[in-house]
Amino acid sequence: MLIIPAIDLKDGQCVRLRQGEMDDATVFSDDPASFVSHWLGQGARRMHLVDLNGAFAGKPKNLAAVKSILKAINGEVPVQLGGGIRSLETIEMYLDAGIDYVIIGTAAIKQPGFLHEACDAFPGQIIVGLDAKDGFVATDGWAKITDLNVIDLAKRFEGYGVESVIYTDIGRDGMLSGVNIEATVKLAQALSIPVIASGGLTNLDDVRKLAAVEAEGIEGVITGRAIYEGTIDFRAAQELADELSD
Repeated sequence: MLIIPAIDLKDGQCVRLRQGEMDDATVFSDDPASFVSHWLGQGARRMHLVDLNGAFAGKPKNLAAVKSILKAINGEVPVQLGGGIRSLETIEMYLDAGIDYVIIGTAAIKQPGFLHEACDAFPGQIIVGLDAKDGFVATDGWAKITDLNVIDLAKRFEGYGVESVIYTDIGRDGMLSGVNIEATVKLAQALSIPVIASGGLTNLDDVRKLAAVEAEGIEGVITGRAIYEGTIDFRAAQELADELSD
């Protein structure tokens, strides 16, 4: 199971938000690329990037920072990126720049035809990001809770050919309150494609709990605030996940 470090980009800086609030951001670095070398040195095997400004603007806004991060990674590990991806041209631009997987979130729900087209045009490189609260999908930077059931929607998107699903429990993201294991497992059991957990990873106990259900189809977990604030040691977390997977 992969422990995946998140680098969230706002105004070219590496930040973390609490529950998706742009006004509640903690800045961790003015040089996001410097974190890449750190996480690679700690044993990271995939990186997760989010263009936060892009997510709100609906188009790429941190391209210079993304390119500097890709330069630092230099093809060593796969990179997935989300935030502001609303066109096939944007996807192609990111893939050409060296991104391995593009994450489509709000646009997948509002424009399912776009997601379908993206899966057809770029097979194996499209991940769908589903954010939910109490089993219902949230959109627009979590500002709106829909009446769409997250499992029903994920199954439909699986049929389109998405590579995997990133599932975020928005009640827990950035709050260091533990991963919603039950909801994540329920989703993974309903799908044949991998699920990546996100939101709430706090300590090694969370890694143990996730590793115990990895066989249900949980490929990894994205972590941000916990590794930046030190409630979890990244290297220890990945080593523990590897040990429990053996």
